[in-house]
Amino acid sequence: MLISLSINNCLIYDTETEFSLQANLQSKRFAQNIVPAGKIHVVKSAIVIGPNNSGKTNLVKIMATLKGIILNTQSKLEKNLFSSDSTCSLAVTFSANGLEYLYSIKYNTGSSEYVYERFAEVQRDKYGNRKEKVWLLRNCHENKNESEDGKLADMMELASKGNLLMHVLDTSRFPILDHMKSLLVAFASSIDVIDMNNIPLNKTVEMMKASSEQRKKIADFVKNADLFLNDYKYLSEEEFGTAFNFDMLQKQPDKNGVQEASIRFGDAFMDKLHLASVYKGVQVPSILFDSTGTKKIAALASYVLNALEQGRILVVDELDNSLHFKLTREIIAMFNNEMNQRAQLIATVHDVSLLDCRTLFRKEQIWFSHKDTKHAYLYSLGEFSAAEDGIRETTDLIEKYKRGVLGALPKPDLFNSLYEACALSENTVSVRRDKSPSRPFKL
Repeated sequence: MLISLSINNCLIYDTETEFSLQANLQSKRFAQNIVPAGKIHVVKSAIVIGPNNSGKTNLVKIMATLKGIILNTQSKLEKNLFSSDSTCSLAVTFSANGLEYLYSIKYNTGSSEYVYERFAEVQRDKYGNRKEKVWLLRNCHENKNESEDGKLADMMELASKGNLLMHVLDTSRFPILDHMKSLLVAFASSIDVIDMNNIPLNKTVEMMKASSEQRKKIADFVKNADLFLNDYKYLSEEEFGTAFNFDMLQKQPDKNGVQEASIRFGDAFMDKLHLASVYKGVQVPSILFDSTGTKKIAALASYVLNALEQGRILVVDELDNSLHFKLTREIIAMFNNEMNQRAQLIATVHDVSLLDCRTLFRKEQIWFSHKDTKHAYLYSLGEFSAAEDGIRETTDLIEKYKRGVLGALPKPDLFNSLYEACALSENTVSVRRDKSPSRPFKL
């Protein structure tokens, strides 16, 4: 399970920034929302809310990049665009088999080299005090190579810096490195990162083809989303041949309302046509006739169910995109439920109705992204106190957020564009900017 992610000089984050899922055990509220991770507890879900272009998607990209780096898929870190420092840093803390681990890397984007690696086991006593047992340290800046395995320490100095040690050395020769690699690969492999603007249907198709049990789970998920469906199925070749009007299917997909880039054309398009929705006994190809939201629910279903069944970490950019707010809440509630003991959900959102500590979240589960002219910030609602900020679990967070008390609030002024557009119109009376009309709504 993910405990925390620290970022420095990566993408939009130009200073050290930590995103933590560690639970505050001083709060007893919604105990079902947390789960043990080693000797500490973590939250099962977290949302990040904030203005456009404030860093939410960058956080998701960094999670995807971290996964790719560990799994050796040629993913590379990107430094902050406005920084002269070419070295960017990531540090991830995670739990596995009841133990806690910390892995830190630094990547020089100028030389394309990993100039720092450190892996440690985090140990805590009964009072929560922590210390770290370092398995290996490679610090190229200070020319330090340390490990309990002396042979591994000697090899670090000779190993290429173009990739992580576990990918450039034969780990079978070094038990410590081999164990470290197995832990990291297992952790990274448990992460699924998806973008609701471009969510693939492939995983759902494969699950629908796998077994009758899997098909039923996906169908039930889609139907239980209250989408007016009688059934959702994957048609066999025999069923497919007689189910639809092929004259209709031979038309260009875009002319049949396929809007999502993730499900346009491609070799798998015919496979996706086998997904059928049933309305009042009539079968229609889901990919062509269902709404964008329905198709996204169907695509998302496989990831949600997989995460809950296998204890995976699901990271979703814009979870509320094209979904009714009640559907978004239901998905989050599935992860918060006491029946879930291993899976985690991290999601960026725009829906302010999710700012809810009365029925849905603990304070440390709600995060904000904010950017000013100097820096980008990530901070948790848990940093606000009742004494200093008047923020309690029972506080009306939506009202506080709308008033700017919690920050991370955009200040658009599209009326300037209205003035300019009207000024270009010959039939519009010019309006003085210093005497602008009242806005027709309250922000």
